[in-house]
Amino acid sequence: MRIGELARRAGVTTKAVRYYESLGLITPRRLANGYRDYGENDVRLAQEIRALRSLGIPAERTRPFLDCLEAGRRHADDCPASLAGYRDAIDELTERIAALTARRAALISHLQEAAHRNSGVAPAHATHQPDQAAGQAGRPHPAPEAEGPIEDLTEDPMNEYVSLPADLPVPEDDGAAGHLPGMKAPSTAFAGTAGETIRMDALGAGRTVIYVYPLTGRPGTDLPEGWDSIPGARGCTPESCGFRDHYQDLLAAGAADVFGLSSQDTGYQREVVERLHLPFQMLSDPTMELVGKLRLPTFEISGMTLYKRLTLIIRDGVVEHVFYPIFPPNEHAEQVLTWLRDNPL
Repeated sequence: MRIGELARRAGVTTKAVRYYESLGLITPRRLANGYRDYGENDVRLAQEIRALRSLGIPAERTRPFLDCLEAGRRHADDCPASLAGYRDAIDELTERIAALTARRAALISHLQEAAHRNSGVAPAHATHQPDQAAGQAGRPHPAPEAEGPIEDLTEDPMNEYVSLPADLPVPEDDGAAGHLPGMKAPSTAFAGTAGETIRMDALGAGRTVIYVYPLTGRPGTDLPEGWDSIPGARGCTPESCGFRDHYQDLLAAGAADVFGLSSQDTGYQREVVERLHLPFQMLSDPTMELVGKLRLPTFEISGMTLYKRLTLIIRDGVVEHVFYPIFPPNEHAEQVLTWLRDNPL
């Protein structure tokens, strides 16, 4: 058979076949006219090389496996030399995992330190105590040694709140926010994290984005039991990070200001603003005045009443638009940005 047919049947490219030949792994016979002629054995060898490469074993290290087939064995790994090839590949992969684990631990350490540098809350589960002089000079700290299996680092406290599980339940529209468009902003004042008092009925001209959320988690602090099973509960930190990252875009698209609002106290919110480097203020509604003033939807968990996640667009003292329900929360800032651009003033 010709090289094109061999490549098709083996699931490789003709370039790969030529490379295998250059390594001496496949040796076709030559016809009288000089053309290469490949047989069924060459197809099997090329398929085996492809399978081993998918396991991370490079073509140039597949010789023991191919020799095993050439010796008449049914499987390429029926020979001791093949098993040694597996062990070598495993040892190499183990070394790479250890190096990547140590690098990941160092990145987590730097992330925690940087996130808490201007915060009054110490990093949770820090892998080392940074040298004060080095921290002030902004120099990187030595990477910590990797300890234990790689799984020990997969649930670090920073990643726990920034990432989202893949199987979060999707909230459904229960109609609890349908009454909000057209309502006047109430004459309610909230403490902001910058020390200001923000009145909802005195936000000024233009559009103000206020995203209302249940609560933000803090590294090293457990979320309420069953949090991930409540549709729309998980994701306050990723949502805030999204508004942080798109803050300038939102202003450019017509937002006069952006605020986050929850029932958490101002001190807690201030730590979040500092840790996440938010360029806007968080507003605290500890007595949940907006439940009475705007009938905002809530839910119960662990003896707490919390706001359901929604976003208000307030324009000239009136609720112009409401986003509810919100999912996924880490993409919500982009959804708001798209709406602002599609509805210019």
